Amino acid sequence: MSQTEVSRIKPPLVPLATLIGRELRNEKVEKPFVKYGQAALAKKGEDYFLIKPDCQRIPGNPSTAFSVFAIFDGHNGISAAIFAKEHLLENVISAIPQGVNREKWLQALPRALVAGFVKTDIEFQQKGETSGTTVTFVVIDGWTVTVASVGDSRCILDTQGGVVSLLTVDHRLEENEEERERVTASGGEVGRLNVFGGNEVGPLRCWPGGLCLSRSIGDTDVGEYIVPIPHVKQVKLSNAGGRLIIASDGIWDALSSEMAAKSCRGLPAELAAKLVVKEALRSRGLKDDTTCLVVDIIPSEQPILLPSTPRKKQNVLTSFFGKKYPNSLGKSANKLSAVGVVEELFEEGSAMLAERLGKDFPSDPNSGIFKCAVCQVDQPQNENLSMNSGPFFSPSSKPWEGPFLCATCRRKKDAMEGKRPIKPTITV
Repeated sequence: MSQTEVSRIKPPLVPLATLIGRELRNEKVEKPFVKYGQAALAKKGEDYFLIKPDCQRIPGNPSTAFSVFAIFDGHNGISAAIFAKEHLLENVISAIPQGVNREKWLQALPRALVAGFVKTDIEFQQKGETSGTTVTFVVIDGWTVTVASVGDSRCILDTQGGVVSLLTVDHRLEENEEERERVTASGGEVGRLNVFGGNEVGPLRCWPGGLCLSRSIGDTDVGEYIVPIPHVKQVKLSNAGGRLIIASDGIWDALSSEMAAKSCRGLPAELAAKLVVKEALRSRGLKDDTTCLVVDIIPSEQPILLPSTPRKKQNVLTSFFGKKYPNSLGKSANKLSAVGVVEELFEEGSAMLAERLGKDFPSDPNSGIFKCAVCQVDQPQNENLSMNSGPFFSPSSKPWEGPFLCATCRRKKDAMEGKRPIKPTITV
């Protein structure tokens, strides 16, 4: 889908503590209402979704409420999509330290999403099933939106002013050059399907397996270079609010991000989701499962998200970009609106687990017990637990520094980086 690439001003990142401090000092800022709608049409019956608007960081404390919305687009069967729907949220939450305040909870969330995705993938592969699923997983806490994604489902943000922002990255080999290079470097092959006579047809695929995606949960039979490590982006909306459209590729193969947003502006979320699906069906027909969630994050005094008026010119862009994922946006625009000020807190898309978990993972070296950064299982002290230890690291690495991985998660990490094959241990 062709969209215009937009140049962006890149001032320094705004610390999350600064933004939350502004909220606390401004008595007029209240937690927004979150209203949502869902619509779907099935072709193969492999799309699943998750709607949990009543989660709580501290059980029994309504003031710590947050919401979760997710799309799971399965392939080669439904088992991976169902498993991720049932277990991913729990695995993410278990990776966040208990008892922390909201600021630290939000800061820990991007890393916890990475750990939760990888843990879910390991657990599913241990079942010995071969299906896979894309995931677009959205956490809304107040005005802060955090999105983690693998595959080609997508989440867009439509804010006042009619500017549409892409909050995910498509992991399609056809469109993502960096992912093609990573898969090849990890031992996979990338090419099109060969038919009789040597002609190549269709999109670029990973071989063995023939998957068009470079990241997913599951896909045990394809290869460990298909990784479950998500692209994660965290933004903070102004109190003008915004609309999220979260959908499987059945929508995005038919509609551009701008077309999807424009088709439902000014409508309540429930009706908006139906309109997006209807527009995709009208444009392309029912070629694939088509699932759409529309989530409005709106001020408490507003009954619906007010329709936005597109501006002819954007003079100031207030997107704050962290460590970028080169070429990850392909032809897709990724604009953050200056109207109402959308501030970006975090973005990372590296497929290297060590880079995503960092070195400051919580641990208590005095206890002699170390917690695996992925599966959260306590491990006795062992010099090979650190990601900085082992035969694949240089003499300058520090094996006593975290994060720490159990043997299973360490094997998974090495396999994803092409350092050794992995055969999942099947549990019955």
